Amino acid sequence: MRSLNFRTTLFVAGALTLAGCAVGPNYKRPEVNAPVGFRDAPDSISTNSFADLPWWGVFKDPALQELIQIALTNNYDLQITLARVDQARAEQMQARSELLPQAGYGGEASRGRNSFLELPTANGGRTMNGFVGGLGVLWEIDLWGRVRRMNEAARANYMASQEGRREVMISLVSKVAQAYFELLELDDQLEIATRTRDSYQRTYKLFDDQHAAGLASNLELSRAKLALASVSANIPDIERQIALKENEINILLGRNPGPVPRTSTLLSQELPVEIPAGLPSSLLERRPDVRMAEQKVREANAEIGVAVGDFLPRIGLTAFYGGVSSELHNLTSSDANMWSAAAGAAGPLFTGGRLKGRYREAKAGWEEAKLQYQNTALGAFREVSDALISHRRFDEERVEQAEAVEAGRQAVRVATDRYKEGKASYYEVLEAQQQLFPAENVLSHVEVERRIAIVQLYKSLGGGWTLKDEQWSAVSQNQTPK
Repeated sequence: MRSLNFRTTLFVAGALTLAGCAVGPNYKRPEVNAPVGFRDAPDSISTNSFADLPWWGVFKDPALQELIQIALTNNYDLQITLARVDQARAEQMQARSELLPQAGYGGEASRGRNSFLELPTANGGRTMNGFVGGLGVLWEIDLWGRVRRMNEAARANYMASQEGRREVMISLVSKVAQAYFELLELDDQLEIATRTRDSYQRTYKLFDDQHAAGLASNLELSRAKLALASVSANIPDIERQIALKENEINILLGRNPGPVPRTSTLLSQELPVEIPAGLPSSLLERRPDVRMAEQKVREANAEIGVAVGDFLPRIGLTAFYGGVSSELHNLTSSDANMWSAAAGAAGPLFTGGRLKGRYREAKAGWEEAKLQYQNTALGAFREVSDALISHRRFDEERVEQAEAVEAGRQAVRVATDRYKEGKASYYEVLEAQQQLFPAENVLSHVEVERRIAIVQLYKSLGGGWTLKDEQWSAVSQNQTPK
């Protein structure tokens, strides 16, 4: 008796030990060759990051903040992503249920002759009723951890969908901010074109007056009219681009095409004084697309365990309790009770290479997911570096271009005064004006590119990664995350 108890205890202990392990490799994050620092980052290395700020701490224009809040509430791409998250959560629920016993009920009512026994004279050849009803329980004992690996894979897929949702959110914030800045640039270009047209209009009137007094030729008047018409022709195209950009913003907001209200100008948009990039190694923890790629590696790793578990026998327990009777009212009586309990095991012997193929597929899927994760991380490092380089170079270009514009404005004033005094020809005036107009447009473009570089840097650093889900859209100006 003692020997039997010892063997039983040993068997139970061994089974519990095996149940604590799961077949297949345990997850380990793939190696990533992270750089020591970002290219073109500030010389002083800081563990703080620009991405630690909430998005409303970066984009401080109240009109832009309102647009972003509307987009985070109504954007259709984000709502589609939320639906995918719900699907992944439901799939995880299904996988988790496999760890628990499955219980059900059933019943049957029949009427026939000799329906219970095969002998032709059974029951005297009488026609009889039959009623069966009860509860059944089925439970697969996850001895090898196959079901746990299935649950692990489903959970990783759910977590990947959550990271995908956050990726859509930060991308949406960036798209709205960039489109808004581009819209303000178009407003600035329209103002430049209108101001230039008015300047050319005054020049044309000046030449016209000179021509009427016999002091200017038809050539001067025609050249002035050509310059005026050329600039005026740009205005309808800029207005067209403004309308298209407004439509683009409204689609991001989940609204029908229409005008976009704004009360500020491009130059009034604040730029952060310091932009710490943080450590490249921390980028792996902040960027939602990198974290999503890692969850895909975790899922693929768990699928290998599921494939290994398919080679091993499946052990299950079944139980039934109910009643059987020829009379419905006697179905619950003690004489009609019936029960059964059983344990079973089943495993593959020959599958024609199906299981081996499934295992190789899982291994190849893991290799693909690992490479995709490493490639995503590499792309993240590049995007941060690109944004840092652009930010610095556009700042330098802006200084030079601002000086060029100021020099051009001074040249127009001097040339106009000299022409009025008869000290210069009309060529000097037109040349100065024709050089100023494109120079002002270039400066406007550099200004918007400076701000877009900030947008791209914030996105590439995983901006807003500390925000809770409910804080992304339920925020007010100057509010800080709790």
